Amino acid sequence: MPESQIKSKERVAERGEVFTAAREVNAMLDLVKQETERIDSRFLEPACGTGNFLVEILRRKLDVIWQNNTQRYGRKMDHEEIDRQTVQAVCSIYGIDIMPDNVEECRLRLLEIIREWYPHAHLGGTLEGELLRTLEYVLACNILWGDALTLCEPERPDRPIVFAEWSFVGEGKVKRRNYTLDMLLKNQPIEEANLFSDLGDEAFIPTPCKEYKPVKYLKLYTQDVAQ
Repeated sequence: MPESQIKSKERVAERGEVFTAAREVNAMLDLVKQETERIDSRFLEPACGTGNFLVEILRRKLDVIWQNNTQRYGRKMDHEEIDRQTVQAVCSIYGIDIMPDNVEECRLRLLEIIREWYPHAHLGGTLEGELLRTLEYVLACNILWGDALTLCEPERPDRPIVFAEWSFVGEGKVKRRNYTLDMLLKNQPIEEANLFSDLGDEAFIPTPCKEYKPVKYLKLYTQDVAQ
């Protein structure tokens, strides 16, 4: 087995931790290619590791943002729209892993993909300021340390995994609702309509455990600090 697919033999023995190779990742994502090219299409990886699937999903979404804007505006890019769509793309990506170091590495990898892409999309400039803080905040809310089998935090079985749903409601504002993963998945077959289905308004969405007032997309980081 290639070393790039494991961190250590001990982790393989203890956790069965083996990362999916890039070729297999792309082959599997090509099966749902249309969804990976929708900026707002939600993806949940319940054993995300360091983010091999999520990184490729984000790359595909960023490519769509670039293509859409160049086709529409040419060299006169709408930088505010690029920023808004970038936040929307990140808001649609979710991951869980039982290893805390994987969670941290996954967040950093996703952010680094945007950091490398950003100057190209903006014809210069660096990722900084409120956009950077918002992206870091969303990743902290969406890429979580948890046990996808128990649907709870690994060391706190009394604390369910809580995900944030981000809805872009117009005028650059985002409405956030929190849901427990238990309510989203455990009480409903995974193949039926839910927050992570592609059925839009037909999806079953339970009552949120917390709601937030809509805020501008660059102000998301001013909400509660992610736990």
